[in-house]
Amino acid sequence: MKKSINAEKVVTSRRNVLRGTALAGAAALTGGVAHASMMPRPVPSVPRMHRSSPVITVESASGEMAEAAPADLSGLERVRQELVDPPFAPEHEQVASGPPKIVEIEMVTHERLMTIDEDTGASIWALTYNGSVPGPLIIVHQDDYVELTLRNPVESAMEHNIDFHASTGALGGGGLTHIYPGEETVLRWKATKTGCFTYHCAPGGAMIPYHVCHGMNGAIMVLPRDGLKDAEGNPLRYDSIAYFGEQDYYLPRDENGDFKLYDTAGDDYTDSLEAMATLVPTHQVFNGAVGALTGANALKAQVGQTVLMVHNSCNVDSRPHLIGGHGNFVWETSFTDPPLTGVETWFVRGGCAAAAMYTFEQPGVYAYVNHNLIIAALKGATAHFVVEGPWDNDLMEQVVAPRPFEG
Repeated sequence: MKKSINAEKVVTSRRNVLRGTALAGAAALTGGVAHASMMPRPVPSVPRMHRSSPVITVESASGEMAEAAPADLSGLERVRQELVDPPFAPEHEQVASGPPKIVEIEMVTHERLMTIDEDTGASIWALTYNGSVPGPLIIVHQDDYVELTLRNPVESAMEHNIDFHASTGALGGGGLTHIYPGEETVLRWKATKTGCFTYHCAPGGAMIPYHVCHGMNGAIMVLPRDGLKDAEGNPLRYDSIAYFGEQDYYLPRDENGDFKLYDTAGDDYTDSLEAMATLVPTHQVFNGAVGALTGANALKAQVGQTVLMVHNSCNVDSRPHLIGGHGNFVWETSFTDPPLTGVETWFVRGGCAAAAMYTFEQPGVYAYVNHNLIIAALKGATAHFVVEGPWDNDLMEQVVAPRPFEG
């Protein structure tokens, strides 16, 4: 089977693209790039991989797995989790009922042209899980098993895989999930750590940031089996989840300063690497596009409703702040650690996800922003909650409306 990665430039057999070099740039090298046969155009200025360096591949890992004793999971119940589009969360229990389960999920990689700024028409060939940026939120409990079926449609131009930061071994599963167009794979791993974690595509070398900066990342939340708790061990519950994915884009520009347009996924590879090397995003947005969660798409809530805000930032540091509210309880790391309380602005490290809980006390519009306000106002990292309910003058009251004054 022949597959065009970049029309009229590179035509390859899908089985020889990056075979034997997968993920070496992520695990074993510094400064490595993907195998030349995967590159839509050569990038001579980027160093190539050193063949003498150790390489972690599907083939090498499978030999080690063949010697391991099989896991006996025959007594575990299987449940299927239906993933949903962000900013929403799949149906789940906050407190696990019964023993650990095998949670079956399915994801399909999609390469699709997305407009990320309606005002300018800026667009990108997004690389996605299930067609959305970020990828869908997955929710399990500690000691559950995640069993993912990952599919790469035959019409795709690129190889894809997935690295779960919550998992243990094989580069987060990345070494065992490389799939070419028309292939699928099944990966199972045990969720031993609690908290919110990022996942992302990591094909190898420069293709890792290329895929991540084209939207191929998301979050998984691993809850304690007995649910969330405060520092004293009291149970905490939420009424809903709002799932934010902060995405940095690096769109190439032409000689006039206009954003370039491309015919197919991968055509922007060389230009994108040059733009990414500046480390200055052209856009930094929530949930794929400027204004994706504002206006008609704003999140809705009621006074008295408790919302758990899950924030994924796969590549850059972020400082979420809810203007007009707070993080009543914030977990920047594990759910087994006591949560921070009464937080004005919390921190999401690049390559991480975090959670913050807040109960709305006043009606109105709340802006959820990256409190690097340049990024919020000029790059797009802003979302809105529209909250309905009665106003409480004890919390805030306009004593005197704006009026002229003398003197």
